[in-house]
Amino acid sequence: MVYGLARSLLTDPLFWVALVLALGWWLMRRHPVAARRSVGLALLMLLLLGWMALPDRLMHALETWHAPANQDPSAYAGVVVLGGAFERASLQLGRKQVQLNAHADRLTEAVALARAHPGLALVFTGGCVDTGEGCVAEAVLARHFFTRMGVPPGRVLYEAASRTTYENAVLTAQLPGVDKTRPWLLLTSAWHMPRAMAAFRAQGWNVTPWPADFRSNQHTPWTAYSLTRGVQQWQFALHECLGLLAYWVSGRAAL
Repeated sequence: MVYGLARSLLTDPLFWVALVLALGWWLMRRHPVAARRSVGLALLMLLLLGWMALPDRLMHALETWHAPANQDPSAYAGVVVLGGAFERASLQLGRKQVQLNAHADRLTEAVALARAHPGLALVFTGGCVDTGEGCVAEAVLARHFFTRMGVPPGRVLYEAASRTTYENAVLTAQLPGVDKTRPWLLLTSAWHMPRAMAAFRAQGWNVTPWPADFRSNQHTPWTAYSLTRGVQQWQFALHECLGLLAYWVSGRAAL
């Protein structure tokens, strides 16, 4: 829980703005000049967060890190679908409908593949992340979602214990009937693909990317500005860059 909170703060650009502002407040009485500079820096950081060209370029680099599969999906053993497309547990409890978040493309693309290629196996991997508001395994929600979308129950294998991308790679390989040395498609958000591919390949998976949930434009005008979208883009980019670095340092990702 503490680790998750620390990670969320470190990858939240507004946290860094608040930190610089807090530094200015602390310096105000004894070092007024430094305090004014700190407040000015915080304001500059806040303004720059909305300059879309910067985070979009970083996100585009992440999304184009790997070339997507150019073969017919039917040539693969199946597709591994990563979790992360469901709203927090407190919004799921007591409701008959599955609540999806902004990354729902991971699931809708899986349904499209299942319908277009009846012989393609589907494997969903995603466990329970405790948010302090209750806990529901993503695999349970995914089973409900795929069933409502008309995917036959026996068509999908579910892994319900993993909490991280690394655990997705490790625990999915242990499912009965899954041979990680065969060619598999890996379906996740495009900006998350570099870390996912590195983690799966480090565990000996033969995976090819099948990205969804794109977040960047191919060409973003330098005049484009949106503080709301900019903060979100920076948060995604920081989360993935720091996550990929942590995986490489810990040996959980293939270089």
